[in-house]
Amino acid sequence: MKKIKVYSSQFNYQYGKSIHFPYSIASLFAYIKSFPELDKKFQFEKTFIFRNKLDEYVDRIKDPDILLCSCYVWNWEITNLLAKRVKEKYPKCTVMYGGPQVPFKYEGRVPVDWIENSTGNFFEDYPYVDILVHQEGEYTIKNIFEKYVKDKDLLEVGGIETKDFRTLAQDRIWDLDTLPSPYLTDLVWDLIEPVKDVEYIAAWETNRGCPFQCTFCDWGSATKTKVRKWGMDKLFEEIEWFADNKIPYIDCCDANFGIFTDRDLSLAKKLSAEKKAKGFPGRIRPAWTKSSSDKVIPLAKELLDADLLRAVTLAVQSLDPTTLDVIKRRNIKFDKFGELVQKFREEHIENYTELIMGMPGETLDSFKTGLEQLMELFPRPVVFIYNCGVFVNAPMNEPWYVEKYDIRTIKSPIYLWHSSIHHRGDIPEYEDITVSTNTFNLDELKEMYTYGWFMQAFHSLGITEYISKFYNQVYDLNYIDFYTSFKDYCENFSSLFQTEYNTLRDYIDIGYDGGGWNHYDESLAEILWPIEEATWLRCVKNSKVLQNELMKFVEFLEQQRGFQTDSNITWDLVKFQTYLLMTMDKEDTIKSFDSKYNWKSFLVDNKKHITDLLEIPTKYHYQNKVLETVREKWCMKAIWIGRSQGNYKCHPEFLYENLNKLFKDLRETIHEEKPHSGV
Repeated sequence: MKKIKVYSSQFNYQYGKSIHFPYSIASLFAYIKSFPELDKKFQFEKTFIFRNKLDEYVDRIKDPDILLCSCYVWNWEITNLLAKRVKEKYPKCTVMYGGPQVPFKYEGRVPVDWIENSTGNFFEDYPYVDILVHQEGEYTIKNIFEKYVKDKDLLEVGGIETKDFRTLAQDRIWDLDTLPSPYLTDLVWDLIEPVKDVEYIAAWETNRGCPFQCTFCDWGSATKTKVRKWGMDKLFEEIEWFADNKIPYIDCCDANFGIFTDRDLSLAKKLSAEKKAKGFPGRIRPAWTKSSSDKVIPLAKELLDADLLRAVTLAVQSLDPTTLDVIKRRNIKFDKFGELVQKFREEHIENYTELIMGMPGETLDSFKTGLEQLMELFPRPVVFIYNCGVFVNAPMNEPWYVEKYDIRTIKSPIYLWHSSIHHRGDIPEYEDITVSTNTFNLDELKEMYTYGWFMQAFHSLGITEYISKFYNQVYDLNYIDFYTSFKDYCENFSSLFQTEYNTLRDYIDIGYDGGGWNHYDESLAEILWPIEEATWLRCVKNSKVLQNELMKFVEFLEQQRGFQTDSNITWDLVKFQTYLLMTMDKEDTIKSFDSKYNWKSFLVDNKKHITDLLEIPTKYHYQNKVLETVREKWCMKAIWIGRSQGNYKCHPEFLYENLNKLFKDLRETIHEEKPHSGV
């Protein structure tokens, strides 16, 4: 009997030399293969994953019976093109779509539990698609394949939609251990073709579900909130597989890693043990539990100790109570958040904060207030700020919600920072992002973006961090007012900063006009940069130039605000600030600076009076963490890999005044380190 030929796609972007395994497709096929009588009736071809090989893939397809497509926001357009071309060439091929980008409600017209033609006009817009698979796919795909072999009568298959009907939702998969691992079966290797100089990222689930209902996210709504867990034996075996197969990067797909403290600590210990014994896996990137507390500290320390983790995310999204209520987000109390940050600091655990800009309920003033709070709270701020995406199946995309908060969006080319400029193919992908709501307009959103840029490029990344802190301590100048003065300077005086500011304003205008957010500078590296990182890299090319530019701004600030700081102090402050940065022109293993003042104790102890700044000649030292002579490698190590770890700057509290003590500590650190690998 001729086997039924199944082709599949799960397109992704490359990051350097890394790309994801087709985990979702492999998970579906692994389940089907666990039924030998069913499996033997199908022939599973290699999965299509490389965007730049679309034409090659289409030519490779011969007499397909089924095309199964795993759909995400980052591959929707290329998947549609593949499906369209296959359908034109092979009209009898059954095209199935599944994944997070498959709309559960098309333009808001689909009642959840109707068994009838309730598809809106999806199949008119996408006539080359035959079947939509909603939510979890393993059971549903198996049922479809059984019906395909038998009689192709799909009315009894739950969780699907065609142009003629929609069936009741498929039951959740409560026992996840009924699903074979696509790793332990080596199916992920079977579905890809070896490509020279390409490494594979492993998506990894230890549980499914999310107990939270944030309106900007489709995680909770897609998984029906209840969290289900895989058994520990299977997870331990997968960790061993990652190590044995030298996987450089694990993309943990749990919505809340750390929510099961003891269980997840056991997983962290197993990961750590494998890494120390075998050198792999290289790194893991978890999505930390939304209810972060000090309970995640042991997990983070375990992973950090094995060099598996760069930093812990504290995703607050917004600090405005009204906004948090609108988006159904319940952060920990702000004072508790401060305590948590302090505990991370005491345990030497790097952490960073994520904010979403442009959410309903937010105003320009509330956004700036949130930035002020973060700059006040974080003694070593690392902040990432994102546009507010409106995902197809997120509650924020519900018609009643859109109407209530007057949410306006644009279709924007998808923003994939740090992805390679090569191997992308010619098909752009898109996402919907907010441009206004009933609490802010487009001009105000652009101002939010501008202040977010100041926060990230100049404060968080350290170009003006301690200059602003000095004026905050001595003159009680709040940080937002400091950066308002910096904005005035950028707008009115020719300088390095004005050049960057003008680049930023053009970038914002293009972005909110639908032109996209990717930023490429051929002088930095052959990847797409976040604008704040590119700004920082261009500013730190030369420490002397940066010093002079900063001094001009400080003179402007003093005059504008009516301050009368001794010029010897301001000049030494600017030199001290520049010294704390890793700059491209300074390649010394140990960076040293002769200061006229006691800057370390003054800033670390948060002294409030200028009289506490003592004229005591002091020589400071620290280890340069970015020793790369190749410009591209320097950029990537300093700010792509190093941003969450703080590689790009040294904080005053870590300065040494005794060089011998620094050397002693470095020798001890080198002695304790184990060989490791990672990306």
